[in-house]
Formats: sequence, structure tokens, C-alpha cells
Amino acid sequence: MTSQEIHDSRILVTGASSGIGAALAIELASRGAHVGIVARRGDRLEVVLEECRAHSPASQMFVCDLGDLEAVSALALNAWETLGGIDCLVNNAGIPKRVRATELIDADLEETMRINFLSPVRLTLGLLPRFLARDSGLIVNVSSMGGRTPIPNEAAYCASKYALAGWTESLHIDLGGTNVGAKLVLPGPIDTEIWDQEGNAEALFDIDKVSAADCASDIADAISDSGFEYYVPATFPGGIDAKKMAVDKSANCDQFVLGMAAYTATLR
Repeated sequence: MTSQEIHDSRILVTGASSGIGAALAIELASRGAHVGIVARRGDRLEVVLEECRAHSPASQMFVCDLGDLEAVSALALNAWETLGGIDCLVNNAGIPKRVRATELIDADLEETMRINFLSPVRLTLGLLPRFLARDSGLIVNVSSMGGRTPIPNEAAYCASKYALAGWTESLHIDLGGTNVGAKLVLPGPIDTEIWDQEGNAEALFDIDKVSAADCASDIADAISDSGFEYYVPATFPGGIDAKKMAVDKSANCDQFVLGMAAYTATLR
């Protein structure tokens, strides 16, 4: 398995103006990484950059709308040149889409897939030839528990996160025999802005959440670890084993899906 020493490495983090991405950028900088941070909100990105530079003065920011796939391709080369190379790419940016499948329109699905799936893939493909030419590099894709287990009212979101999980698994396999690798991170309920976004229904389940800082610490540990798949947190508040939930869902898919459908119907 591929790991990345964090100290003195160059790490590009998307979706870094708030939430998990902002917390992760600061965490990595505090561990000695030269961080490149990406988001579309330049004013908020500047605040995060200032905190990163307090630990790592060489850190840089890149304002980019990750829904613009042509801009994402240009970002890959710009970030590489500005940072003097990239050792690790963390595809963290994502949007929620809490809209019941029966109420989705084409634009909802296309936007979600573009930002949550196609953008990470495009950025990866932009950097991959350079990783392979150098024979080193790590791609870390932040999916979701919604990429392993279905969530009511989130069909588009889950589709994008399932796609990202499958892409990451196959990507790592295809990179076998090289010193370039991929990792899959599956966050559970994290306390970020994703729960309170305009145009999204309220989440059906009110569950305790883990702080973005704690999640970021776990992701940083995963970067320097030798494994492939990481559930963060490994144990949800209340003692739920995240990986066991995903495994049990796969082993008993009919029971899980039919039971979830019946239960969800009582909440609407």
C-alpha cells in the first residue's frame, strides 16, 4: 500500500474554504506539509490560508469553481507549477443534494455528479501522468458513508459518492506495480455546513456528529498510514461501528433497503 510522509510534503486539498477541507488543510500544515488549498470562495479561503501559513509559510491558495471541469484541468497544472510539484492530492470538495429521488431534476443530478465525482476524476487525471513519470504520488478521495450505504432523500448524493468509491478502488488496482496509489476515506456524520445548505431538505435523521477537526486528524493519519479504506470516525457517536454497518448492509442488502424504506415512510 502507498503512504505519504506529511512533513515537508506538498499536499493539494480541495473544498478547503470550510468544513473538513479547511480543518484538514490546517492540520496538515501543523504537521509540516506545504499545503495548496482550493475552493471557489476566495475570501474564506484567505482566512484558511492565513492559518496554514502560521505553520507552513509556503502554503498557497487557488480559487477555482470545481463545477467547471475545464477550470479543474487547468488547476491541476497550475497547482503543480506553483507548489513545485505535488506529492498528495486530497479530493475533498463536495456538495449535498438532499432531494427525494421523485423530485430530482436533470440539473440536480448533473451538478452533483460534476462536483462530487467528475471533478475529482478530472483533477486526478490531470496530475496522474506526472505522478507516474516521477513514480510517486498519492490520491486520497473523500467519499462518504453515503458511498457505502443508501441515505433517504439523497439518491443523487449517494450516486456520486458510490461512484467515487468505485473509481478509487479500481484506480488503486490499476496503479498496481507503481509507487503511485489511492486511498478511500468514508466520513460519517461530521459537523459541517453540509447539513444546512439552501435548496436541500432537512436531514431525516437527527444524529450526533463528530467535529471537522477530529475528522481531519483521522484523515491526516490515514495519509501517512499504509492501508486503503478508512472510515472516519471508525465508531459513530453512540457506539455504531461504521465499517460493520457497511459490511452488514452488503451482506443483507434486501433487509437493509426494505427496512430503511419502511422506516423512512413513517417519517414523511
